[in-house]
Amino acid sequence: MVTCLKSVNQNKKNHSIYDFSSKRERNLWYLILTLVIAIYSTLGLAQTLAETLRGTGLAFALFVIGYLLVIVTILTQGLKKRPGSLEIGIGIGVAAVYLLVLSRMAIAAERTHVIEYGVVAVFIYEAFMERKNQGFQVPLPAIQAIVLTSVIGLLDELIQAILPSRVFDPRDILFNVLASIMAVGASVVLSWVRRKITSKQQKISEK
Repeated sequence: MVTCLKSVNQNKKNHSIYDFSSKRERNLWYLILTLVIAIYSTLGLAQTLAETLRGTGLAFALFVIGYLLVIVTILTQGLKKRPGSLEIGIGIGVAAVYLLVLSRMAIAAERTHVIEYGVVAVFIYEAFMERKNQGFQVPLPAIQAIVLTSVIGLLDELIQAILPSRVFDPRDILFNVLASIMAVGASVVLSWVRRKITSKQQKISEK
């Protein structure tokens, strides 16, 4: 046991804070980078696309796809294993809250922000949690994920400020923050419930 702990500590010393803790963490950050680049690269076309699709059936279809994407991302990353009845109930509740929030947003761009940055926030949170689970110091991973996602959203708006077809809108920054809080919060709750159920099952099996 002592030898194992020494090996873990030595492994930490051999890695800096800039190293990936695992292959999964590396893949998560690459995925996050890809998503952010995709979001930024379409800023100039987003307004034109929204105007073209407005009032069409395709716009509704894209909304449904985006809604399902963020829900599936939260559920798959938050649970990872076959869910129980309680977890399914919470998952349905999360889906209902998202549907209520998104349906109350009259502007398509607002819904887009909640969907895009909700997905980004979940993957950032998972990257931080993976690093923490590998033994690295990651204080308050949920808060860090929300802050980093909000900063990425702020940069999104700053880029829009210099684009001729877009404008800087402080409300979108708030939507980005809301998206990160909703997504990370849902993921945290699902993970917490999963840990509680697993711990209870282990205690029962030990009796």
